[in-house]
Amino acid sequence: MDRQGAERRTRLLAAVALSLTLMLAACTGSPSSPGTAATPDTTAAQATPSPGGTQGTLTPPRAPEVDGKLDVGLRLPWSVVFLPDGTAVVSERDSAQIKGIRDDQATTIGEVPDVVPGGEGGLLGLALSPTFRADRWLYAYFTSESDNRIVRMRLDQAPSGELELGEPEVIFAGMPKASTHNGGRIRFGPDGFLYVGTGDSQRREQPQDTNALGGKILRLTPEGRPAPGNPFGDNPVYSYGHRNVQGLAWDSAGRLWASEFGPDVDDELNLITPGGNYGWPTVTGAPGRNGLIDAKVVWPSTSEASPSGLEIINGVAYTGALRGQRLWAVPLNGETAGNPVAYFTGQYGRLRDVAQAPDGTLWVLSNNKNPDFALILRAAS
Repeated sequence: MDRQGAERRTRLLAAVALSLTLMLAACTGSPSSPGTAATPDTTAAQATPSPGGTQGTLTPPRAPEVDGKLDVGLRLPWSVVFLPDGTAVVSERDSAQIKGIRDDQATTIGEVPDVVPGGEGGLLGLALSPTFRADRWLYAYFTSESDNRIVRMRLDQAPSGELELGEPEVIFAGMPKASTHNGGRIRFGPDGFLYVGTGDSQRREQPQDTNALGGKILRLTPEGRPAPGNPFGDNPVYSYGHRNVQGLAWDSAGRLWASEFGPDVDDELNLITPGGNYGWPTVTGAPGRNGLIDAKVVWPSTSEASPSGLEIINGVAYTGALRGQRLWAVPLNGETAGNPVAYFTGQYGRLRDVAQAPDGTLWVLSNNKNPDFALILRAAS
C-alpha cells in the first residue's frame, strides 16, 4: 500500500466506532490487553468435540483483541476472496454484484448475469484460480432459474487500473436448488482442484445417492470435469451424506475440514475423507454408527452456531455463526479437534464468511442486512 493509501486508511480507522484490527493468537496464554479483548462465551462448553476422550484437553486459542469494523456499504455479502495485490473481492447474494475493496473503499466491479436470488439462493461462493496471475479466472457459484451452477469469468484490469468482469462461462451445472439448503461454498484445494459444497436442497434422498449432486462435497478440475482420483470414478462426488455444507478449509498438513448446518440440532465440523459418508439424513452429529463418519465437533443447538465460512490459521479453525451470531474458534491437533470457544456473541450480527488475506489478516463478513460490514482480524504467530 502507498503512503497516501496508508494515510487514508489511518484516518478512516480513527473515524469509525471500532477500528480494523482484531488480534488473534493460536498460542497459549491470556489476552495481552485486558479490557479490549473479547470475553469467551459461557455457552462454549455446550459445543463439544466428538467422539469423547482427550479432544477437549487441547489448549484453547487466546482471546481476540478487538479494534473495529470496515463499513463500506456492503449488502448481504456472502463470500470474500483476495487478489494477489490484497484487493478484497466480495459477492453480494441478492444484488448479484461483485464488489472490490481496496484502501478501505468499495467499488462495483460488475454484476453476474442469470442469478435468480430467493431465500438462501443467489450469488454465493467465490474462488480464484490457483494460477490467477496468469489466467485471471474468478469462479462463482450461484442460483439460476433452474439450478445451482458454477461459472468462471475473467477479472481483468483496465488501463485505468479499474477491475473489469468478463463474460461468464458455465463450467458446471445441475446442482439442485430450493429456497433453502443451496450450499454454495467453493474453494481450490492444495492439489489445484476445485472443491464445491452443496446442500440437499430439501431433497433428502440425494445425500446418500452418490450419483446425485445434492448434499455433497464435489471435486472438479478447473474446467469443471470430475477430478482425477475421485473415489467414485468419473464422478464429481468426493464425499457424501451432507445436509448443507457452508465452509471448506485445509489445515497445514493438507487435511480438508468442512462446516455444515444440522437440522434443528447438531451443527457440525467435519474432517473430510475421500468417499466418506457423513450420515445425513440417517444420522446427525456423532452417534457412533458403523459405516458413517462422525463429526469432529457438534454444536447441539443450532441457535448457538449454524456455522458458515471456515478458515484455519495456526492450528485453529475459525468459523462464523449465522443464527449464533458469534465467531467460533476450534483448536486442532492433527485429526483431533478441541473444545470450541465463542467470541463476539451478539455483537456483529450474522457472520457469513471467514477468509485470510495475503497480508495475514482474517476477514469476517457480517451478513446482517442492515448494516453489513467486514471485520478484519490479525492472526499472531
